[in-house]
Amino acid sequence: MKLLKGFVLVSLLIVFSCAEKGIDGGFGGQLWDGNTFVQKTVDASRLEENIIRAKVDGKWQEYELVEFPEIFMTWNIKSRIGTIEDIQKGDMPGLAGPHNGIVATYGYRREDSKFKVNNAIKGCGFLPRKEKLKEIIQLLKDTNEEHFTKKLEILIDLYENADTLFDFNKQVSLELYATPERGTQTFLNQMTDPISIIVFMAIPTFKLKTIAYLLHPDNPNLTDYEKDVVEYINLVHSYFHGKFSKDFIAVIYNVIEVYNSSPGDKKGMGTKIVP
Repeated sequence: MKLLKGFVLVSLLIVFSCAEKGIDGGFGGQLWDGNTFVQKTVDASRLEENIIRAKVDGKWQEYELVEFPEIFMTWNIKSRIGTIEDIQKGDMPGLAGPHNGIVATYGYRREDSKFKVNNAIKGCGFLPRKEKLKEIIQLLKDTNEEHFTKKLEILIDLYENADTLFDFNKQVSLELYATPERGTQTFLNQMTDPISIIVFMAIPTFKLKTIAYLLHPDNPNLTDYEKDVVEYINLVHSYFHGKFSKDFIAVIYNVIEVYNSSPGDKKGMGTKIVP
């Protein structure tokens, strides 16, 4: 009997250990509750204090958000406005620049791979400050049926007033393809271990070390602020790309460290510049 109890105990420990590490061999169905989910590896209850807790490398740790330095903001905003101005002239936007972040993640070995590490290109942008969020949501709603050229002018105006409108310690994106039946590798990794590294194909270029916080639009327990975040990211995405049939999963990349990765620059080449 003692031998049997010992065997059961060891078996349970192995099961819990595997679940803790996200070793499932499937596509992440166990991370969902029906058609929605709650990310259990992030505690954002102190986000207003610029503090976020996350389970990284299997341990709960506390991180303080940092603001983008001037060199990053100047490059980012100038590049975004330049891209929109090119579109106004009829030129197709390139893939390089601040919109297309290359996101590295780690944590979950999906059924169809031998590896947990992943890299994917994600459309990234700024999140309005909390006190400006509802105002900008309403602006986008009120002008959503305007001609595309008018909408481009509105986007330029937002970027020209970035200092007063946007949160300087976050980037945001959407998870377009994850479902309960098939989680994307990025989604599975971020749900398991939320540390996410973003780099940009550009010169100058930068690296952001972040904690990714995922919000499902159908989660009934989202705060009012989180609901606004989900609405804004989906709205600004469709404002440019056209209407979609549903709202997608929102991702907030909370910035913890910023690096200058520009080649041929003594102040770059992977130098941490914040904090």
